[in-house]
Amino acid sequence: MRRVSEEVLNFLKALKENNNREWFNEHKSEFKILEAEVKAFGRQVTALLNNHDEIERTKQFRIYRDIRFSKDKTPYKEHFGIHFQRRKPALRGGYYLHIEPGDRSFIDAGFWNPTKEDIYRVRKEWEMDAEPIETILQNATFKRYWGELHGEHLKTAPMGFDRGHPNIKLINFKQWLFQHRFADGEVLAENFAEQVNDYFEQIRPFFDYMSDLLTTDLNGVSLI
Repeated sequence: MRRVSEEVLNFLKALKENNNREWFNEHKSEFKILEAEVKAFGRQVTALLNNHDEIERTKQFRIYRDIRFSKDKTPYKEHFGIHFQRRKPALRGGYYLHIEPGDRSFIDAGFWNPTKEDIYRVRKEWEMDAEPIETILQNATFKRYWGELHGEHLKTAPMGFDRGHPNIKLINFKQWLFQHRFADGEVLAENFAEQVNDYFEQIRPFFDYMSDLLTTDLNGVSLI
């Protein structure tokens, strides 16, 4: 079983204190070793996910920041991030793993950047019937793992929707995300990959529901 070593967190701590090209270039050989270690850990998580899901692509994000349009000109990210993409178009939603020292590591699951068509489809569904999604969100096991739905949302009703609708809090969401944070000790534990996979497996009722919804029209006719 692959694991995250303490050297990974130590390097990221040092990078945070020395976020400049000179320091990074002096330690680039060390970074490459640790980057490969994290990538191998990502492959381990992918293998576990594929026991109960279908991962089409695993992407480890580059350490280099795009600073062209940012006020923050530090050149490097101070974390490792990995995205696990499900098989499209049938399987919707995605998984994300974020490794950062200082008890700042976390996993996300859900829909970070849905299309306007997907947002409208979900809103219309929840306008008609929110009971299935509420059943998932209020399930005791689901809540113990993932807590509450979060993400960007409108402060008022979307155009064409009644602001007094009983499901308006759900309808106003523009993202549908869940997050769980991990302490550094958990990240370094031998079973961290299994723990990440366990949480990801528990998101499946939500993913299955959303996949069914987003692959059919309002009449329930398949779009794929």
